[in-house]
Amino acid sequence: MTDDRIKPEFDAPQGPAPETLVIRDLIEGDGPEAKPGDTVTVHYAGVEYDSGEEFDSSWSRGESIQFPLRGLIQGWQEGIPGMKVGGRRELVIPPALAYGPAGSGHSLAGKTLIFIIDLLAVG
Repeated sequence: MTDDRIKPEFDAPQGPAPETLVIRDLIEGDGPEAKPGDTVTVHYAGVEYDSGEEFDSSWSRGESIQFPLRGLIQGWQEGIPGMKVGGRRELVIPPALAYGPAGSGHSLAGKTLIFIIDLLAVG
């Protein structure tokens, strides 16, 4: 499947960062459903909750990416299953389900992250 959707715009978050995973479907897909442990092909962009600063985007690189869900941060492992191919989903991921508490070595440690993900394929 080709994805001709443009890179999403992020709405500025309102209020304090959530302490639990927030899943919101922006576009409901109608293709096969992703299951835990699947390999997924996605386009995605991520921003920091507090600053709104983008830290990563497959759209900016000009190509989608494929990887097994098991190899991803916990927020993706919990937030992508149930999503259908063709869908676009927003995940707001607290530090405990992302890169851990501040000071744990990753540049995004201690930060709440927002991702918008287009699911292109499951396999």
